[in-house]
Amino acid sequence: METVGAYHAKTHLPRLIDRVQKGERITITKHGVPVAVLQPLDPKKNVDLKSVIAELCKFRDRHSLGELSIREMIEEGRR
Repeated sequence: METVGAYHAKTHLPRLIDRVQKGERITITKHGVPVAVLQPLDPKKNVDLKSVIAELCKFRDRHSLGELSIREMIEEGRR
């Protein structure tokens, strides 16, 4: 996997995208530290939207805000 700096990635993004479309993976670094990876999408990882919504509903049912409402939480965060 090739590594490129953030500035290079910004100035050569169209070329990098062409390479990724051909199957390459490219790591982007900032000051030598990896911060992102450009890689082809995996069509096998399609997400079923209905199952995601169902999982969110289950999560909501198991977790409570107690006596707080979302509006109260928003107002508290503004103080």
